[in-house]
Amino acid sequence: MKIVHVISGLNDGGAEAVLYRLCSANTSNVHIVISLSSEGKYGVLLHEKGIEVHWLNMPLGRLRLAALVELYRLLRDTKPDVVQTWMYHADLIGGIVARIARIKHVSWGMHNSSLKIGKSRWSTIAVAYVNAFLSRFIPTTIICCADQAKTVHQKIGFISDKFVVIPNGYDINLFKPDREAGQKFRIELGIDENIPLFGLVARFDPQKDHLTLIQSLALVKQRGTRFCCVLVGRDLDANNNRMMAWLKQYDLLEEVLLLGQRSDIPVVMNAIDMHILSSAYGEAFPNVICEAMACGTPCITTDVGDAAFIVGNTGWVAAPSNPNMLAEAIQRALISLSDKEDWRLRCVAVRNRIVEHFSLEKMTSAYQSTWEWVVTQ
Repeated sequence: MKIVHVISGLNDGGAEAVLYRLCSANTSNVHIVISLSSEGKYGVLLHEKGIEVHWLNMPLGRLRLAALVELYRLLRDTKPDVVQTWMYHADLIGGIVARIARIKHVSWGMHNSSLKIGKSRWSTIAVAYVNAFLSRFIPTTIICCADQAKTVHQKIGFISDKFVVIPNGYDINLFKPDREAGQKFRIELGIDENIPLFGLVARFDPQKDHLTLIQSLALVKQRGTRFCCVLVGRDLDANNNRMMAWLKQYDLLEEVLLLGQRSDIPVVMNAIDMHILSSAYGEAFPNVICEAMACGTPCITTDVGDAAFIVGNTGWVAAPSNPNMLAEAIQRALISLSDKEDWRLRCVAVRNRIVEHFSLEKMTSAYQSTWEWVVTQ
């Protein structure tokens, strides 16, 4: 089959990463990717995989007539078997233009599990409600990456019988235990192997709620616990005045290292003893949890999206935006870490959970089956 993917953009993000992994792994079909905005990080990577990529340079939050005409032309000329859209704006624009281009089979993609006034952009909420009405007419199916995302969208009016839940899948050959690489990372940063090392891989964004993490770490420090924590992601460096002020306020300048954006995430996941996701909202199926677990690294997470389901009984879950509960979860994890045999068994269990339930092969197979069903409708 020929699958044309329409996505809002191709910069760093969970849905963008899933699209890249899916197109790279699903070699039985021809994939063409159209970004409504820029080429971004993943456009370059998709090109390197030999996948055709187009970008329409549509400004964020604004429609551009020339871009809409170009999207129509691309869809009409490529004549895809299925148009697979990714995220609200692409679902709306890509879905409507695909129907105008007389493409029968459209599959929407939902990768958000929270729509909250004051936290989500008003334009995003508005588009989601428009899509809820149009879900009766435009998509043949609606793919969600999480059960929580399915529930949230059904509550705001999306037609319920079109939903298919396909959990994100991960390359377990890329994200795998590598103790030697992790030790080299610690040596590079000068971190003693006997000091517990926490980590959070996430861009600096209110959704990720780094402040709650900082407050919880301050509580852990007040109890006399020695530790180090690395923060990896866009805008997490010494130029981030707000983060630096928080670290000074909570006396964590020595314990927390800001490493900025890095490309060696599997190495980071192997170096840390546990990954802590402190998100307050907006997560559907957090990729970083699965990436850490695939490396055999246990996780602490707030109860957002399907995070609790992902970790199962292998990790620890706290309420969002609650530093006290997150600090308690960290303390419980440290108790487990102090028992070497218990920790070894836990590390094996977290890796096995990803291999058994969230592999790239399982995700690719599920998308393939869904597309095959779509074209029969």
